[in-house]
Order: sequence, then C-alpha cells, then structure tokens
Amino acid sequence: MDRIPILQMGDLLLVTIQVDMHDQLALTLQDDLTDKIQRTSARGVLIDISALDIVDSFIGRMISTISALARIMDATTVVVGMQPAVAITLVELGLDLRGVRTALNVERGMKLLQLPAGDP
Repeated sequence: MDRIPILQMGDLLLVTIQVDMHDQLALTLQDDLTDKIQRTSARGVLIDISALDIVDSFIGRMISTISALARIMDATTVVVGMQPAVAITLVELGLDLRGVRTALNVERGMKLLQLPAGDP
C-alpha cells in the first residue's frame, strides 16, 4: 500500500491507519494530509492509530509534525486509539508530542473536534 486513505466528513478529515507505518508511508501521509487540508479547508483531522502495535521515534515525530502543520493551516488534530504499549514507548523515547491532542477512541476524538477553538 503506498497511501493511507483520508476520508472527508464535512469539514473534518478522518485517517485510519490500518497498516504498520514505515518512514516513507509516514512522509506520504504528511504530504497527502497537508494537501487535503488545503484543498478542503478542513478544520479538524482525526488520526486513528488503534491498529498500530508499534510506533518508533520517527513515526512519533511525524505525528507531532502533522499536528503542527495542521495547526499552522488552522486545523486541529486529534490522535485516537493509542495502545498502552505505544504510549509507554513514546514516553520511554522521550517524545512528548507537544501540541498533539489525544482521545481514547474515535467517538471521544470527534467530540473534541466539535468543541469551539480554545476549549479543552
């Protein structure tokens, strides 16, 4: 698979990562997402990583970069479905994912994206 599908739901984009991420796929996703945010004027991006068992430091940094790029383009990013082992790995690697909003599942993530800007 060379690309991860990006679904549009109104003014939100939904990305469900169902395959193990490798570096090139992460870079392609970053490019595809920024392009889609620009073309659709999306105000929110939900990234579901519940199928990922492993996230290395590069993928962790890419998630942070995607969130920062979206923020610059006036879109909020929420990462959902993080497995406990993935969270532990990110902490052990020293990645704080500053600015990345998280939620337990897709439903909670969608609720976060529906909040007006600035609300917790």
